[in-house]
Amino acid sequence: MNKPSRSFAKPLRDLVGKAVGDSFRRQGFASAELVTRWTEIVGVDIAARSEPIKIQWSRPVAAAAAGAGQGVGQEPGTLVLRVDGPSAIEIQHLADIICERVNRFLGWRAIARVALRQAPLRRPSRKAARAADPAAVARLAATLPDIADDDLRQALARLGAAVKGG
Repeated sequence: MNKPSRSFAKPLRDLVGKAVGDSFRRQGFASAELVTRWTEIVGVDIAARSEPIKIQWSRPVAAAAAGAGQGVGQEPGTLVLRVDGPSAIEIQHLADIICERVNRFLGWRAIARVALRQAPLRRPSRKAARAADPAAVARLAATLPDIADDDLRQALARLGAAVKGG
């Protein structure tokens, strides 16, 4: 007697990978890793102010036309980055470093230049900070030594409540 095969849940990456992969390929990315590992590739400082949009590839050129012999070669592409307006000038000055780090990650000279598109970065919204419990703040304010400035005493009490509560 043959037992029916059990169907197991498939990992999400197997189901979504093909759809996401097609989307990334349309944007010029060979794999999603350039986008998903952007912080590891370029570093925290650059990644905080930029995100890759796409890679624009030039059309293959006949190497014979360029005088390098016969065959077909691929010119390096242009990495298009989304940057915040105020950060654009700094990212522009770091373009050579970005090209070097991306090429090192990819393992070949894939990127020759960086183009910037100024727009707000698509970052997840941050959660609002929790307000400290007013009763805890009042208890801490009462235990503080004599501080003449009432605003300073309240600020220290809020800080203490946040530290003790979190």
